[in-house]
Amino acid sequence: MRTEVVIIGAGPAGLLLGQLLHKHGIDNVILERQTGEYVLGRVRAGVIEQVTIDLLDEAGVGARMHEDGLVHEGVQICVDGVRHRISFAELTGKAVMVYGQTEITKDLMDGRAAAGAPTIYAAYDVHLHGIFGDKPHVTFRADGKTQEIACDFVAGCDGFHGVCRKSVPAHAITAHERVYPLGWLGILSDTPPVSDELIYVHHPLGFALCSMRSPTRSRYYLQCSLAEDVDSWPDDRFWEELRPRLDDKARARLVTGPSIEKSIAPLRSFVAEPMRFGRLYLAGDAAHIVPPTGAKGLNLAASDVRYLSQALVEHYAEKSDAGLDHYSERALNRVWKAERFSWWMTTMLHRISENPFDQKIQLAELDYLFRSKAAATVFAENYVGLPY
Repeated sequence: MRTEVVIIGAGPAGLLLGQLLHKHGIDNVILERQTGEYVLGRVRAGVIEQVTIDLLDEAGVGARMHEDGLVHEGVQICVDGVRHRISFAELTGKAVMVYGQTEITKDLMDGRAAAGAPTIYAAYDVHLHGIFGDKPHVTFRADGKTQEIACDFVAGCDGFHGVCRKSVPAHAITAHERVYPLGWLGILSDTPPVSDELIYVHHPLGFALCSMRSPTRSRYYLQCSLAEDVDSWPDDRFWEELRPRLDDKARARLVTGPSIEKSIAPLRSFVAEPMRFGRLYLAGDAAHIVPPTGAKGLNLAASDVRYLSQALVEHYAEKSDAGLDHYSERALNRVWKAERFSWWMTTMLHRISENPFDQKIQLAELDYLFRSKAAATVFAENYVGLPY
C-alpha cells in the first residue's frame, strides 16, 4: 500500500489533519491502535477557541457544532464565596465555545467516512521505518496479518504514550516536564449546570470547576490527591465534597444525580523539542501536554494541525518545503505560550502548598486579576486563544 501521508492516531488531531489534507487532495491513511468505539467513548476537553472552530469549519465538519455548541463570552472565578466575572467579549471582542471533544471526534469520524478516506482501527505493533531518509514506511498488524504502507511523510498524532515520539532516538529529543502533586477527579452527569458559564473555584478545601457539555449535561471537577482511587469516590461522596466549595447561588442551583462517567486525571506540563524528526512530524499530545486548567490541550493540537496541514499543502501544491522546515519552530512558539498560561492558572487556583506565604501570594494574584483591567485583558487574550 502507498499513500502520501500516514497519520498515526485517530483522535481529534489525527482526524482533523486527515480531513484537511483530504480537502486539498492529499492522500492519507490513518492508523489507530484502538477500536473506533473506544476512541469515541473517551471523555475529554470541552472548551474550544475560535481558531479551532474555524479549522473545523474549514474541514467541513462544523455544522453540528454551530447548532449544538454553547458560545461563552466570559468565565467566572470564585474566591471566598464571591464570584468575579471576566468578560472575553468586552476585553477582546472574542468568545469561546463549549462543545465536547467526543462530539468533535464523532463529527470528524462522520466527515471522514463520508469522504471515503481510509482509517484502519485496531492497528497493532506499529513501527516507523526510514523517517530520516527519503522513503519512509510504516508497518503494522491488522486483521491478523502484517501490513506495510509506503509514504512521503508520517504525522505522529498518537498521544503522550504513542509510538511516534518513542521512535525517535533519545539523543535527538529534549523533554521538559513539570509534574504537579495533584489530579482532577471528574464526573459527568445528566443534570443542568449551576451556571451558564464555567466557574473556576479557588477554595481552602481545594480547587473545583463547574463546567458543562450541554444545557442538560454537567461536568464537575475536584482537586484530589494522586493517591486517590476513583472506586473510593461514590457519587454521594463527590457531591458532598463539591457542595461546600461553591458559592451560595451555585450551591442553591446544584442538582445532583448519578454519574455517567467518572475518572481521575493527573496534571502535568510536558513539551518535547523539536517536533520534527526527518519526515516524522509530531502534533498534539504526542509533543506536549498541558494541565486542563487553561483549556488548551485540544486547542493546541488544533494549532499544530493548522501549521502542519498548511505546510503539507504548500509542499504538494507549491513544491516548497519552507512550511515543513519551520513547522517545529512555529508550533513550539505557540505551545510555550499556552504552557505558560496553563501553568499560571494551575498554580494560581489550586491548593498546591501549605505554606502560608504561597497561599497569600495566590490571593494577591487573584485580587490583582480582578482589580486590574490590564491583568484581566491578558487573562482573556490567552483564554480565548492567542493569534497565530
